[in-house]
Amino acid sequence: MTSQKLLAGLRLGVCLFLLAKPVLAHHGGAAYDTTSPLTLSGTVKEFHFIQPHPLIALAVKDDKGTVVEWSIEMTAPNHLVRYGWSGKKLKPGDEITVTGSPAKNGLKVLNLRKISYTNGEAIPLGPPPEPGQ
Repeated sequence: MTSQKLLAGLRLGVCLFLLAKPVLAHHGGAAYDTTSPLTLSGTVKEFHFIQPHPLIALAVKDDKGTVVEWSIEMTAPNHLVRYGWSGKKLKPGDEITVTGSPAKNGLKVLNLRKISYTNGEAIPLGPPPEPGQ
């Protein structure tokens, strides 16, 4: 192999590494308070089944009866489709209960961990738990 081909291959490798670095920097859960899970019940205003995370706009009544809108961030759509999710899974007007980690910065954002209809019917986000869990 000539030194020019070797140098070209090295340059290509460096370029690919630099382009891939943002993928490795995908955000984690640091923005959320995972030590204080929060449960909210409310009415779906909007449901967006989008990349990188589907979002639910949820109208929730606070302690004073005022309606407050929360943004519920879900896991990746390519994971959710394996468990029956699509853009039609939730509709405006659906009454749901969600549990997750609230944003540390005080914004009305919740990282979803569990979801059900308010009648108690679970909506799977993944495989069923192992017996005894």
